[in-house]
Amino acid sequence: MSSSSLAAYRKALPLLRIPFSVYLMPVFWFGLSALREPFSAWRAAGVFVVLHLLAYPASNGYNSYYDRDEGSIGGLKHPPKVSAELLHLVYLFDGLAVLGGALLSPWFGLLVAVYLLVSKAYSYEGIRLKKYPLLSTLVVVVFQGAFTFLMTQVGSGASWGAITEPTNLLLALVSSLFLCGSYPLTQVYQHQEDARRGDRTLSLLLGIRGTFVFAAVGLLAGAAVLAYALWLRREVGHLLIFLAATGPVVFLFGRWAWAVWRNPAAADFEHTMRMNQVSSVCMSAAFLLMLLW
Repeated sequence: MSSSSLAAYRKALPLLRIPFSVYLMPVFWFGLSALREPFSAWRAAGVFVVLHLLAYPASNGYNSYYDRDEGSIGGLKHPPKVSAELLHLVYLFDGLAVLGGALLSPWFGLLVAVYLLVSKAYSYEGIRLKKYPLLSTLVVVVFQGAFTFLMTQVGSGASWGAITEPTNLLLALVSSLFLCGSYPLTQVYQHQEDARRGDRTLSLLLGIRGTFVFAAVGLLAGAAVLAYALWLRREVGHLLIFLAATGPVVFLFGRWAWAVWRNPAAADFEHTMRMNQVSSVCMSAAFLLMLLW
């Protein structure tokens, strides 16, 4: 491979946005913390690598290839232009994710393949679920929420009984409710870019203020169902951990919403990324502490 080809691949690599995949870490920790039986630590580590270093970056890169954003996107304030090399990297990461998943468990490998196919339907110009605000939101909150929650448990070697236990399924629902609240916030600074492409995202449909109201309702619903599930499981201590760890998220969200209410320009890339960072760290810490407990 020539030096110019290597340079082209290096230029395309940032569009996989591997660091941005860290923002999806809470669902992984949540899935592990919900298990009430021992699981394989090495397999859980393998699941983390497959999802966060391979599958999510492949989805990010594919989305970037078809969006061809000119403005800021999640994890990149100034994204480089897309190229054919980006698509090559996406397919490489796809193949490695499915292969790595299958080595951990055939069922997990199949679930990873389904996740990758759905993520491509979200972005691919021939289907582009992203054009449909309600359908695209449903797909994202199900597959990045409950589906990934349960997929993490499958890959980590959990038994079928543990996965289908009613309160575990209730917690899987919680992961989707949290995604339902937070997902529109990731779109709130991209209204002009999305409108230019003809994508009717949920945030664009709701408007800036409506996005924050919707987010508050979704996050509150998730917290309420979480409290109910943990009460059923007699794990009130876990609820206290969650409330303490996510206090900074509530404060930051309230302050940001107040700023946006007074000046819609505050719904910008910097505030969105700060919200993503703080919520990801705090929620990951909460679920990790529950796991250690």
